[in-house]
Amino acid sequence: MGYAEIPTPSTPQGEVGLNALLAQPQRAVVALDFDGTLAPIVPDPEQARAHPGAVPALARLAPHVAAVAVVTGRPAGVAVRYGGFAGVAALDHLVVLGHYGAERWDAHTAEVHNAGAHPGVTAVRAELPGFLDRNGAWRGTWIEDKGGRAVAVHTRRTENPDAAFEALRVPLAQLAADHDLMVEPGRYVLELRPPGVDKGVALAAYLREVDAGCVLYGGDDLGDLAAFAAVHELREQGLPGLLVASAGGPDSPKELTSQADLVVPGPAGVVALLDALADAVTA
Repeated sequence: MGYAEIPTPSTPQGEVGLNALLAQPQRAVVALDFDGTLAPIVPDPEQARAHPGAVPALARLAPHVAAVAVVTGRPAGVAVRYGGFAGVAALDHLVVLGHYGAERWDAHTAEVHNAGAHPGVTAVRAELPGFLDRNGAWRGTWIEDKGGRAVAVHTRRTENPDAAFEALRVPLAQLAADHDLMVEPGRYVLELRPPGVDKGVALAAYLREVDAGCVLYGGDDLGDLAAFAAVHELREQGLPGLLVASAGGPDSPKELTSQADLVVPGPAGVVALLDALADAVTA
């Protein structure tokens, strides 16, 4: 295996980002979303687990790059458990930025630090069951509590996920506004969280912290657009970056895939890319 195993980016900026990573891997940050990127999407988010090849691939690559970070809307501790990241020797410097950066787990301490519950999220979580009933929620609508920093309403398990999603968009946006929150749409999920908290803010802050020389960011859904935007901005400032979209099927958002330098087939494709990069930097 070698460089030929790595897909060719579709943009000049992506080529610059990939070349920078391969030329100076010790200055590169590899940052990845969890659900849909490292872990296949499943009907019940509590059953999500990392692709079986994800940890081995990350463990091969991590010792040769500046840092590996998982950037997720999930609580950091949940992503660590579902990912199987704890106790892996080669991932001793892995960082998980949970709740869009409001929580952080560092592998070398195995501790989670967080900013505590947000009062608007706490209030919305208490109101949601009755609110959904009043707004004709379909059977199968499911509320996910994200540790007091966000709350999500899933429609994937309803009889008509698209209709349920569209019917709830406007009323949930109003409920969020009443509590000074925003709504982030995803694939059959509407997430309510504080404004100014997103993957782009978390990623940019972490890249500054570690003085990154280049960045690879991989994601799969609308929540990753903020991280893509952050990388676009950093590229304009001279930091090379490679944007990877994990496309799991026909419902993969075109808003994301159209901005990617590389599109790979879901978590299996992400794992293959990580393995190819590990082969290249150790060749």
